Amino acid sequence: MPRLHHTVTVRAPDRERLDAYAGLVWDLVESTRARGRSVVLPDGRAVPGLTLVKGHHLRPGARYESHGPDSGEPDTTVIREWRRGSVIAVEQLMRSPESSGRMALRLRSPDRPASLEAEGRLRGPEDSGSLHRLSGRASLDLAAWWAAAALPPGAPPVARAPATVRLKHRLGVARLSLRPRRAEPGLWRVDVTVVVHGRLLLRPVAAFALLLAGVPLRRGFRSSVEEAAERWDEALGRFLAKDLDELRAELAESAVAGPDEAADGPR
Repeated sequence: MPRLHHTVTVRAPDRERLDAYAGLVWDLVESTRARGRSVVLPDGRAVPGLTLVKGHHLRPGARYESHGPDSGEPDTTVIREWRRGSVIAVEQLMRSPESSGRMALRLRSPDRPASLEAEGRLRGPEDSGSLHRLSGRASLDLAAWWAAAALPPGAPPVARAPATVRLKHRLGVARLSLRPRRAEPGLWRVDVTVVVHGRLLLRPVAAFALLLAGVPLRRGFRSSVEEAAERWDEALGRFLAKDLDELRAELAESAVAGPDEAADGPR
């Protein structure tokens, strides 16, 4: 049962500001309207690449198709639940010649996010076999995360990780967990742990292979965690540098950006 662990220090956002931003997102989404098969903003600009193909806009059962910058077949998004005061749940179906997949997302208390759950499956081309199949589940308990991050320095870490990811493949199962701790003002210490299990007769083989690759594997894991922390700090810094009016305008512009511009990310 190989176990990888590393701790990083990252910038901590302000919860009230994040909640305010969540409200901006849902205000923008709920301000859109269906015009025929198009989805438009209040000023009449259409959201490019997004088409309502079935049902009523932002109602359970509504089905949308969207085209990415390089996709041939459209992705499909279906609204399962839409109650802004309690829960929003959507399902996305993705298809391409190389793979197909399904992902379901469920957000509780959207205006003051309490938890986010995701689960999905990915498979390779038709008749590619079980080695080309992967399933996973992720959970982020935001209430537990904020509570853990508020514990005084020196307090024992929480027993249950607020953020977890589980990936399952024919060859094994990998589990990722994140546990935050308060550090200096404005900073978090985040413990990142990955545990890998081989399955059935493959367990000794997987354990031996990971033992041989132990040092490079651990070095690569630490490097990946550090890089992720750097990207988090950079993104959070850009976010904190803007006031809510600027963020509101940026959201509207990103909604009407073409697929190629959206793929490039915010500037």
